[in-house]
Amino acid sequence: MSLKIALGADHAGFGYKEKILAFLRREGHIVKDFGTHSADSIDYADFAHPVATSVESHESDFGILICGSGNGVAMTANKHQQIRAALCWKEELAALARQHNNANVLCMPERFVDYEEAEKMVKAFLSVKFEGGRHERRVGKISC
Repeated sequence: MSLKIALGADHAGFGYKEKILAFLRREGHIVKDFGTHSADSIDYADFAHPVATSVESHESDFGILICGSGNGVAMTANKHQQIRAALCWKEELAALARQHNNANVLCMPERFVDYEEAEKMVKAFLSVKFEGGRHERRVGKISC
């Protein structure tokens, strides 16, 4: 199933963003690349907000954000009311973020995970379904 993915990164996440972009396209997904388009120093919020807005407005099914630690993009994306951005560093965390938290943006730390693990996280995040049930009640309490 082809998904619409919003993708963004700062300079510290640029390397993985380029690889993830190619991977997603090979998998048949439609990807909107919000940048950055080089390894030159740039502010993560300049890419996290447009990715979050794309997911929040339903232009994209999911978002993927990458920076050095993953924290900056996660904090920024989570300022949007309809965004549940999950900072993940293992495949299992990415799967649980979808299953239990209905996360809609995956945030990854390029400096702390190898690329193979990053790709596994993306696969898990995009393929695992939200379980609902008792988790639905909890997710409903996230937004202010």
